[in-house]
Amino acid sequence: MNGEVDFTSPFLKKFFIKRGAMDPKNQGLENELVIKMRHIEKRFPGVLANDNVDFNLIKGEIHALLGENGAGKSTLMNILAGLYKADKGSIFVEGKRVSFNSPKDAIAAGIGMVHQHFMLVPSQTVTENILLGLNEPRFIMNLSDYDKKIVELGEKFGLPVDPKAKIWQLSVGEQQRVEILKMLYRGANVLILDEPTAVLAPVEIDILFNTLRNMVSLGKSVIFISHKLHEVQSIADRLTVLRKGKITAEGVEAAGKSRADLAKLMVGRDVIFNFEKEAHNPGKTILEVKDLHCFNDKGLKALNGVSLEVCSGEIVGLAGVAGNGQRELADALTGLRKCEQGSVVIHGDETTNKSAKTSIKKGVSHIPEDRTHVGTAPNLSVTDNVIMKSYNNKPISNGWVLNTVEAEKNARELKEAYEIVVPSIDTPVRLLSGGNLQRVILAREISAAPSLMIAMQPTRGLDVGAIEGVQRLILAQKKTGAGILLISEELEELIALSDRIYVMYEGEIMGQVTNGDIDAIGLMMTGTRMEEIQEAGVTHE
Repeated sequence: MNGEVDFTSPFLKKFFIKRGAMDPKNQGLENELVIKMRHIEKRFPGVLANDNVDFNLIKGEIHALLGENGAGKSTLMNILAGLYKADKGSIFVEGKRVSFNSPKDAIAAGIGMVHQHFMLVPSQTVTENILLGLNEPRFIMNLSDYDKKIVELGEKFGLPVDPKAKIWQLSVGEQQRVEILKMLYRGANVLILDEPTAVLAPVEIDILFNTLRNMVSLGKSVIFISHKLHEVQSIADRLTVLRKGKITAEGVEAAGKSRADLAKLMVGRDVIFNFEKEAHNPGKTILEVKDLHCFNDKGLKALNGVSLEVCSGEIVGLAGVAGNGQRELADALTGLRKCEQGSVVIHGDETTNKSAKTSIKKGVSHIPEDRTHVGTAPNLSVTDNVIMKSYNNKPISNGWVLNTVEAEKNARELKEAYEIVVPSIDTPVRLLSGGNLQRVILAREISAAPSLMIAMQPTRGLDVGAIEGVQRLILAQKKTGAGILLISEELEELIALSDRIYVMYEGEIMGQVTNGDIDAIGLMMTGTRMEEIQEAGVTHE
């Protein structure tokens, strides 16, 4: 790829004419490139993150940036946003060569980035967060004046939010709007969104997409980093694909590209989206939950009489919009949260309110939602993280002494078996991409040969290749006779893998389906009980 835009492309001509950016007879499309990145190279210890990368962004387009975890997408955009400095290469903004030493330089040039993990102060208001760091000319600020400006800006771009609300009072989707408004208030004409839908519910995703379409209609340009191919098909005008730091497709028209086409560009091979499930022949009951009640971290009721069971050799899905008690249930089952009422029985033994160590001894593996703060110890090495459940067992330990030779041998074997891409087993896991961090967790949990696995959002934020790998591992555990409770917000994933699916709403089980009836699942996710659905004749069961 030479990185140059094909200005004779019929698609690009149609694109510009539709937006009024050029006369059909005018060939001056070069003026419409708002961003040009040429021959970008960035190295980290042991890793070439960006290898001679070219990137073009056209004014008024939504441009998707695709690639596997660790392909170099975020690195490239962090360079454009001023967080990193490229080792080689050049950046042009509206034809002018620029050099950014900080995000402040990038925003001064009209480039703002909204990161996957929001950078907001929870105790401050929306307006205070938006103004934070700005050198406003007034000695005494009248916040009510700024509140009005924030409201007007939100109305203009379709980003409604209460300017006086504290950040902690807002939903995740509303917090994301604040991050976008913060960039727009600073004058951003180019908005970089890093995995913007990873933490959003389906309704919030639709709202975000409408906002982005509105923004580009008003002359803004958007770079959309995502792993979700169906979203790219829905929202993107063009797309660029990175694989192992190199461009494999540059400025490709998104329309007409199937998910299989996009997946192959990302991972370099065909990807299986639908696995053939084996017949559902469950064995004995491994997990039995009865009338479980518990509170969340804010002291509010999170589980209100949850009852379910998981048998050996089956995958049981748990569907629901985020925040309806799924995390609290996973914590309660694995000894990380106290229950107020009810019981958890594993292999016939009561484990309610017992320690995480007890659940581990009962053969329970846990893939937590939070990989960084719960699933791993970020500053410890790959070796230290994969032996966390076996450090006091032979041959890794001899009494009170850790056998470092055996520990490192075990880590190398797991690194190869689970294809963990890392320079060294001594590398701190905080330096790993999301996909590789998940592989570290899976290597540790599956190598313990569990009889019961609690998998919470096991593929969230992963690319299609990594998702396929994780799903294969989950299916392989089913074949060994393990019981799996799969908690996910991805209905497609739940239907593809699960033998049965429970649906949770506001801490209660609304019912279950065994035939993947998506209509019934969707109704239960909004609070309709299965009995009501059956009475109305909606379900196919």
